[in-house]
This record gives sequence, C-alpha cells and structure tokens, in this order.
Amino acid sequence: MTRLQVTGLHKAFGRTEVLRGLDLDVPSGAFAAVLGPSGCGKTTLLRVIAGFEDADAGEVRLGERVVVSGRRGVPAERRRVTIVPQEGALFPHLSVAGNVAFGLPRRMRDRRDRVADLLALVGLGDLGRRMPSELSGGQQQRVAVARALAPGPDVVLLDEPFSALDAALRASVREDVRTALHEANTTAVLVTHDQEEALSTADVVAVVREGRVVQAATPEQLYRAPADLAVAAFVGEVVVLPAEVSDGVARTALGRLSLLRGQVTAGRGVVAVRPEQIHLLRSGRGGVTARVLGTAFYGHDAAVRLEVTGPDGVAVPVLCRTQGPLPADDEVGLLVAGPVSFFAAS
Repeated sequence: MTRLQVTGLHKAFGRTEVLRGLDLDVPSGAFAAVLGPSGCGKTTLLRVIAGFEDADAGEVRLGERVVVSGRRGVPAERRRVTIVPQEGALFPHLSVAGNVAFGLPRRMRDRRDRVADLLALVGLGDLGRRMPSELSGGQQQRVAVARALAPGPDVVLLDEPFSALDAALRASVREDVRTALHEANTTAVLVTHDQEEALSTADVVAVVREGRVVQAATPEQLYRAPADLAVAAFVGEVVVLPAEVSDGVARTALGRLSLLRGQVTAGRGVVAVRPEQIHLLRSGRGGVTARVLGTAFYGHDAAVRLEVTGPDGVAVPVLCRTQGPLPADDEVGLLVAGPVSFFAAS
C-alpha cells in the first residue's frame, strides 16, 4: 500500500492558473474523493498525478518516491499509477479477459490466473469471453477497474467513472468498485462533482475550490463540521440563519441553538443547520411556530418548506426533512436537534 502526498502543486494553462498551491494527503490503502464543481482543478490534479500533464511547481510523492518535483517528473509509464476513465474506454476488439490482461507481461507465468482473480474480484468471473459490446455500462466500468488493478499499481485514479450510468445502477456499481479496491489494498483517488457519491464512497473527502483543497476530512466530519459556509452548502442542503452568539449559545429564528464543540463563544454571524436536524411538532406542542409553505414527497422522505419570523420581525425561509406524516395544519412547531456550525461575520 502506498501513501499519496501532494504538496504546493501549481499548474497554469497560459494565463489561467488552475492549481494554486494545492495540498492533498491520502493515507495508504485509503479511498479518497476529490470533490468540486466543474473548473475547480480536480481533473488537472488527476492528470498531473498520472503524469499526463507537467506541473509548474510543487511535489507529488508516492510512498518514498518523488514522481513530481517542480517542472520535472517521472515518466507516466514508470509511476505505477493507473487510471479508470469516465466511460471505461475498453478496447472493443478484445474480450473482457483480453482487456484485463492488456497491461500484463505476455510471458507472465500466472497471467490467466491473475485475470480470473481480478474478474472474480469485480463480480464478473464468468464473463471473461464476452466482448465489451455485450456488457452493460456498469459491467464495462467493473472491467475497467479490473484492468486498472491488473499490473498491481501503487495508486488507482478514477475520473468520474460513474457519471454515465443511470441513477439506479450507479449506487450498486460504486459499492462494488469500492469493495474491490479495498480488497486489493490499493490507494485510490476518485474525482467527482457528485456530493452524494463522494460522501457515500470515500474514506477521505477533499473539497477543492479555485485550485486549492479547502477542507479534507472523513465524510461525517465534512458534513457535520464544514470549514466554512461555502463547504456546508456544497456538501448538502443547509438552512442558513442569522445568529448572535453569547456564552457559546446562538440566538436565532429557530430559538437558542448549541454550537459544535470548539467554536467561538461570542459574536455575530450565521449558523448552518441541516434540514434533518429540524423536527416537526404539532402546533401548540412546543418549539418555534412556523408557517407551512409547501411540501414535496419523495417516498423515502419529504421536504417541507416553512417560514419562521426572526427576532427582528423578518420572515426567514426554513427547509426540513421528515419521514413521518406530512403536516396537516398551516402552522407547526419546529425544534432543532443537536449542535450547529457557526460562521462569524467577515
């Protein structure tokens, strides 16, 4: 297993600076997700790690080996890094087994056994003789992962490999790929703009904004304790409320809310509340009174749009998620469970 360390990475195309001193640390054997909107630099980062692009400055280290140092880099074929492209990119004239074996030495003694083991690892043990055109999109992505694992790389890079799959298939393929990479004890980096994909798949999520990693943490830490309001809004739905903090308690339109441990004890700013933290109560049963504006039913849960009146008399929009009965009245009570994040006014 190999640790991946990226330090102070810079890359520009002409006058456009794409990577601006980016730092990333992926522990040995971990599955990391690099998450960010289009144009933030995440694909360029992948290409620099793979050796497809030269850096302008910075360092990339794979274990004890430095593969990028400033403008100098080890050739791509000597980095022991493989990549799974967006749509698999299988060779159409080769069978499934032929695709997996492509990067293996022809005189390798246990070549067939290696291919068979990898196909079994990705759940395609009986499909070795099929052609890529005979496979579903999800099966093709599994073959692409097996091909990437075949030469025993130090790091596997995945460039939005699930984006072309339909929603029903995406979750199962993600889980199969994650399991295969963990069983192979391979360090992996997934590039994605899909927040749900990153949070549900990765051990570590690095949020990239304008060419820098603004926060890297476990999915739970990232969601529950975002580094700033922009991260909070990017990794999930959030209700933002003006707040005034004193003695570690925030006064808001939803009442007095406790803050995450280690946050400021006084000041003005906003709090970020996750919709699932907001619980509905029957009108008159306590909590802060809210007016129901509308609901959207999704089956597994429902989104309820509400409005509360703040301490200054201004109406504040609120969103909550509920799995119980939808509110039947125009007015309900709201209660916030658990601590919230506070961001001081700049």
